[in-house]
Amino acid sequence: MSNKKVAIVVGASRGIGRQVAIDLAKNGYAVVVAAKTTSDASKCDPFPPDPNSFASTINTVAREITEAGGTATALQVDVRSPSNIADMVAQTVHLYARIDVVVYNSGAIWWSSVAKTPFKRFELMQKINPQGLYAVVEGVLPVMYKNGGDGGGGKGEGRIIVISPPIYSRFFKGKTAYAMGKVGMSVLTMGLAVDFEREGRVGMGVTSLWPAVAIDSAATQTPKSYPPQDGRANLRKPEIFSDAILSIIKAPSKDVSGKCFLDEDYLREHDGVQDFGKYALVPGTNPRRIMPLKMPDLTVEEQDDEGVRVDSAMLRGNRDSKL
Repeated sequence: MSNKKVAIVVGASRGIGRQVAIDLAKNGYAVVVAAKTTSDASKCDPFPPDPNSFASTINTVAREITEAGGTATALQVDVRSPSNIADMVAQTVHLYARIDVVVYNSGAIWWSSVAKTPFKRFELMQKINPQGLYAVVEGVLPVMYKNGGDGGGGKGEGRIIVISPPIYSRFFKGKTAYAMGKVGMSVLTMGLAVDFEREGRVGMGVTSLWPAVAIDSAATQTPKSYPPQDGRANLRKPEIFSDAILSIIKAPSKDVSGKCFLDEDYLREHDGVQDFGKYALVPGTNPRRIMPLKMPDLTVEEQDDEGVRVDSAMLRGNRDSKL
């Protein structure tokens, strides 16, 4: 059993998830590399494979980490199955006895009008995007709440990173079904942070992160999932995303929990990064920003007035106790 802190990266077989897993390992974490795609990494030739190809699997990523001197375990998981997720959490605890960081990078994409989005495609996105995230959060919270020390005030320590965007109306255009799930993931980020605050869990934090500029990943390789017209000159390396995640999990929870950040803006405002040229996929290019420069403030004047607060779990518990 390792004495290292433990990170689970869900959706780590390719692209951004792979890079996040590798960089967490480089920064001292024991990493659970989780996704659906598996392979016999010992037979991978050439190795390492193209990080955005189907040859890149949880097994090849784990091999990349261990051959570089890091600690990694590949665990297959289908996020559409809550029991499968529960097994992943149980296996992680069995192997490492704790969970400190969870990055939820699994995602399904379909960008089209409502009329051209079949219900089965909509259902798949909801199962993988918001429902998969919710099941992972439900699974890891009891484990994270057992992490302790003075920093957590005895009420847990841990960070959850959600790959979902700030909420703004332009995001809904032309991809409503996809946006419904992704916005739901950001709502979970904002709401779960309130739960942590109300329960005095000062060591816990949940943050959403989204790219300001398109990133070279499995999602940007095919015209079916991402418009290719701007080409590689308008892509950034996935390292910008993992750099932002590493910074977020090291930051004080009060500065990042419940927030929906863009990678570039976070690194500029929190870490003082000014030159983003090193992240350009094609050296010397200035990739086009795809996100707005300024995001709307979703708070209202009556933000703190919730009326009569109701806790359904408590009400249900009271009813059950009378049965």
